[in-house]
Amino acid sequence: MADKSILKDIGRAAAYIKSKSKGVRPQVLIVLGSGLNEALPPLKKQTVIAYDKIPGFPEPTVKGHTGRLILGEGPQGGVAILQGRYHFYEGHSMARITMPLRALHRLGLQTAILTSAVGSLRRDLKPGDLCVLNDHMNFMGANPLQACHTAEYGEMFPDLAGAYSKRLRILALAECRKAGITAKEGVYTAASGPSYETPAEIRAFAKLGGSVVGMSVVPEVIVARQLGIEVVGLSWIANMAAGMSKDALTHHDVLELGKKMAARLGKALTGLLGKI
Repeated sequence: MADKSILKDIGRAAAYIKSKSKGVRPQVLIVLGSGLNEALPPLKKQTVIAYDKIPGFPEPTVKGHTGRLILGEGPQGGVAILQGRYHFYEGHSMARITMPLRALHRLGLQTAILTSAVGSLRRDLKPGDLCVLNDHMNFMGANPLQACHTAEYGEMFPDLAGAYSKRLRILALAECRKAGITAKEGVYTAASGPSYETPAEIRAFAKLGGSVVGMSVVPEVIVARQLGIEVVGLSWIANMAAGMSKDALTHHDVLELGKKMAARLGKALTGLLGKI
C-alpha cells in the first residue's frame, strides 16, 4: 500500500520551497555529503532554508550535515543544494530520506549530483581521491520504492541499468582533473550502517566487484531513476575500509579530511554546473 502521508508531505514541501524560491526553478540538485558543507559553487539570487522549516523534512542528526537547502541561479539555470542528507541508519524510512528529491522534482528537477564520503575497497583509490560512480550494489536491506510504487510515485519496476549517466561521468572526470583531484570510476557498495563494516564484509564486497563502501547515495539514485532524473555520483575517499589499513576508522577523521577536500570539490562542481 502506498504511503499517503509521504505524498502529502512531498506536496507540502514542494509548495513551501516554491513560495521561498524567489522565482528560482531548480533544474539541478547537488547533495553535499559528510564533511562537504563548504563545497559550494557560487550562485546568484540565493535563498537559504533550514530543513526544520520545510514540511516533512527531518533535521539531520549526523555531524557534518548542516541541514540547509540553498536555492540560486547557476550558469545554466536554477540550482538546489542540500547541505547534508538524512540516512537510513538515523531511523528514517527509505521513503522519508528520499522525499527531498521527490519534492524538488515537482519543481522541475532534471539532474542530480550526489556527493558522499566513502571507504575505499581498492588500493588504487586512496584518501583524498574521488570515485565517479558507474554502478552500485545495494546491501542496505531495503528499497525506497517499497510502498512508493503507485502511479503517484512513478514506475513500479524502473530499470537501473544506466542509472549513473555516462555523459555526466565523462564531464565529471574532466572537471576533477582540472581541479587537481585524482578521480577514477567505480562501483558503490551500500551498507545500512551506522557501524563501520567488518574486515570480512569488506573482503566480500571487494570480491563481488565493489570499489567503495558507504551508507547513502543508493536510495537517492533508485528514486531518481524512477523519476527520470539524470544522475552523477561523486564519492570522495575518506579512508581505506576496515582491514585495509592499521588505522582505526572514526567519523571525526572523515570530517577533518572533508574540510580539506571541500575546496577542490567545490571547484569541480562549479565547472560541472557550467557544462550541464
